[in-house]
Formats: sequence, C-alpha cells, structure tokens
Amino acid sequence: MHRRSGRSYVRSFERDSVAAVITRSSPVALALTVTDVLSVAVLAFVGYRLVKAARITIDRRHRTIRLLRGLRVRHFALAVPVWLGVVTAYVALAEVPGLDVGWWYAIGGDGNPALGSTSAGGGALDWLPFVFIPVLAVALPVLVESEERMFRLGAETRSTAANLRRALWFGLVHAVVGIPIAAALALTVGGCYLTQRYLGAWRATRSRDAALAESTRAHLAYNLTILALAVPLLVYLALWG
Repeated sequence: MHRRSGRSYVRSFERDSVAAVITRSSPVALALTVTDVLSVAVLAFVGYRLVKAARITIDRRHRTIRLLRGLRVRHFALAVPVWLGVVTAYVALAEVPGLDVGWWYAIGGDGNPALGSTSAGGGALDWLPFVFIPVLAVALPVLVESEERMFRLGAETRSTAANLRRALWFGLVHAVVGIPIAAALALTVGGCYLTQRYLGAWRATRSRDAALAESTRAHLAYNLTILALAVPLLVYLALWG
C-alpha cells in the first residue's frame, strides 16, 4: 500500500511537472517572449540609426552651429501652442475606433521608439531612455533638416491643397515608426505650422535656403521642447513608476 502510494505520488508529481512545462510554453508565454525580442531588436535598430545621425551632425558641426545660432525665443514660444494643438487633435482622434493602434505599442513599446521607452524585459530596460534621449538630441539637427527638405522645400510653388496633403503625409509617415495612427494624423497640425513658417520666411526673403532654415529651426525647437517635457516624466516613471 505504501509503495503504491509512493508511486502514485511520483506519477502525480510528474504529471504536475509536465503540466507546468506546458503552461510555461503556452502561446501566451511564447508571445510575450517574442514581443520582448522584437522590442529589443527595434530599439537596437533605432539606436544604430540615431548614433549614425548624431555622427553626421558632429561631422557637419559648422552647419549645425549656424542652425543653432539662428534659434530664437519665438521658435520655442510658438512650439508650445503647436504641441497643445497636436495633443488636442490626438485626444479627439484616439476616440475613433482603430486609430489608437500602432505596431510599437503592440510589441510592448511606449511612446516613440526614438526615446527608447519600452515595457519589454520586465523593467530591466527602464534606463534606456537616459541613453537614447541625449543621442537623439545630438541627432535632431540632421533628422529635422532631412524631413524639412522632404516635406517643406518648394512649398512656395505648390497650391494650398498640395501643401495640406504634404502636411498630412508628414504626419502619417511617423506611423511607420510605430506611434498610433491617431498621433500620426495629429502631427498634421505640426506639419501645417512648419509649412507656415517656411512660407513666411519665403515671402520675407524670396530665398529657399532662408525659408528652409526657418522651418528647420522651428521644427528643431518643437522637438527640443517635447524632449524637455518628456525627460521629467521619464525620470519619474523610471524611479517611481
């Protein structure tokens, strides 16, 4: 009787062990592991691109210094109401079913992957934003100038409708980096603002270079303002979140 009980206990233990292994290997557990791997892979790729852009900024330091010297209080002051407009538009659009989705969120990311924020790794990667943000700040001059060349340069030759479409595409292209569709659409507000800065400088100078420099500075100030707002929040989440 005692031997049978012992065997039964062993068999029961084996069944429980197998069940535990199966549970740990369930699709849900595997999915979590895959999303963690995907998040880390995305962050590695984004980090590589940021470092590359930062190196270009440093290599073009004379051009970067001219750009930075042209920044004025107005660039930062105007960035705040524009940011509020973008946030307001996002809040409204996020209420529309299907617009609050983004692939970065789906694999465990938070915010914008360029900030290095993710819930992957169970909190082990909470320090990454403190590495990504300084590199992003250095890379911004090159990144924003490339976007201004793509979406604003030549705006003086296009119709109002064509410039509005460019502003829309400017927003939507950010969905590629994983932010929710609603956020990408809301960035159309920012695109319209930057187009206005470009056209204003064009009318005043009749120079494409001057117009591009003005919209690039406005864009740079806008992004630096967002970083200044994001850093305290990220510090709080890392320490007490």
